[in-house]
Amino acid sequence: MSILNLRPAEDCRYDIISLGEIMLRLDPGDGRIHTTRTFQAWEGGGEYNVARGLRRCFGKRAGVVTAFADNPVGRLVEDFIMQGGVDTSLIKWVPYDGLGQTVRNGLNFTERGYGIRGARGCSDRGNTAVSQLKRGDIDWEYIFGKLGARWLHTGGIFAALSATTPEVVIEAMQAAKKYGTIISYDLNYRPSLWKSIGGPAKAQEVNREIAKYVDVMIGNEEDFTACLGFEIEGVDENLTNLEIDGFKNMIKKAVSAYPNFKVVATTLRGVKSATINDWGAISWANGEFYQSTHRPELEIFDRVGGGDSFASGLVYGLMTFNDAGKAVEYGAAHGALAMTTPGDTSMALLSEVEKLVGGGSARVDR
Repeated sequence: MSILNLRPAEDCRYDIISLGEIMLRLDPGDGRIHTTRTFQAWEGGGEYNVARGLRRCFGKRAGVVTAFADNPVGRLVEDFIMQGGVDTSLIKWVPYDGLGQTVRNGLNFTERGYGIRGARGCSDRGNTAVSQLKRGDIDWEYIFGKLGARWLHTGGIFAALSATTPEVVIEAMQAAKKYGTIISYDLNYRPSLWKSIGGPAKAQEVNREIAKYVDVMIGNEEDFTACLGFEIEGVDENLTNLEIDGFKNMIKKAVSAYPNFKVVATTLRGVKSATINDWGAISWANGEFYQSTHRPELEIFDRVGGGDSFASGLVYGLMTFNDAGKAVEYGAAHGALAMTTPGDTSMALLSEVEKLVGGGSARVDR
């Protein structure tokens, strides 16, 4: 049974457009942020990572809508984006004042964690160019009407950046709906972003309004509770009990409240340590649930971006097969592979994802 009515590829310049903040990630490697003397630079952002994964791993045509202060840091991030194959022509460049008093670019310091020490992030993103976007700054008619995009992806990180970014999300979604573009949204709750502007209450106010426009809703159990107010019951925190009735009941509540949801998907993660997690996912579509292959005690090198790579694999599966069962398998496999390499973004190959989806192992390929 068909789930989504996607625009024909030949009618669109883009398979996917992402809307969100992209920061310069500074990674101390095996060390700690507060003691390192060197950082490796990457780019990353919750919404962008999905589009990049779809371009680099799955070969889809991707573009990004974001904003940067026009200085060498912004141009460095642009260079990373271009290396990822994502189109940069829709970026809004804002003049830089030399100090960052009016506009700047965001920095994200991230250490990976190991064993009993969890991964840790320290974001420096105040007053960024993208957080100052407001309704009317982006020509969505041009993007969805003239250029054409089959899919729009955005999320709760961008929506939490300022008082105006939720309005930009809704404006983009309204234009996307007008032209038949499928909309996915990752709730991606970050307490540190919401705590100074109203906490979970504000997160729910914003996300409940945005949810009215979403076709494919993505998030974990914390996201659905903090952002939409749906509580989960009956599943322990380590997911050692795979009777996932609690997740299913939570999703049923979400679908009942938002009948516009055509697909709902959530990752299933049991944290044994920073480097050992149980990993899987579940999706819902057309009244049916689909659970991915469960991967107990998955070894993790860098967990940051694993959820975004799940989302890009899920979108690929829906876009390619229009099948929620296949989509959740592709999402879980891609997310698992992305966590075996450093950085926010996926280094996985489509052949590797397909091997995992088909039940392949980690034996050497020669």
